[in-house]
Amino acid sequence: MENTDHIETAFLDRTVYTGRPKDETGLLPKEIRSYDLLDSLGITYSRLHHSAHATIEACAEVDQLLGTNICKNLFLCNRQKTDFYLVMMPGEKKFKTKELSKQLGVARLSFAEECFMEQFLDITPGSVSVLGLMNDTANRVQLIIDRDVIEQEYIACHPCINTASLRFPTSDLLEKILPAIHHEPILVTLTGEDA
Repeated sequence: MENTDHIETAFLDRTVYTGRPKDETGLLPKEIRSYDLLDSLGITYSRLHHSAHATIEACAEVDQLLGTNICKNLFLCNRQKTDFYLVMMPGEKKFKTKELSKQLGVARLSFAEECFMEQFLDITPGSVSVLGLMNDTANRVQLIIDRDVIEQEYIACHPCINTASLRFPTSDLLEKILPAIHHEPILVTLTGEDA
């Protein structure tokens, strides 16, 4: 008989909710702050709850239920670890460091260490989200958005924790959320192809 004690069962509540959870028992403060931000700006959003999804591939069913694709969110830094970037791009697109570095005029970008992610965004790996920028009050992180993302009607992201996913209009991200949290994006065109 096979021992299945170590196998985690994937959880997905297939109900798409509108707005914040009625019962916030057990929610982390950073998730509650995400709902507070959206509510304070009058943004209508859909919400799903699921087991932790650490990769974009694991989000396929969530994407289908929300009717949009969750963005790939990358947290990067320069070689000196003095400049930090949050990159939003379509999940299916390959990320080529050289391509982005060239567009930003930065010599070399790499994935930033977890300690910086927690320090600046109050987020852990697998939960990176544009909503984490609300915690970056010192504006240490520059938002980079691939133009393909803003051409979509909706944005899907985590509320700073990867056990829930949200969907709201892209226009609300650009016109309400980013101005409210004082982060102006740099738009880039990423092809995912080798230069």
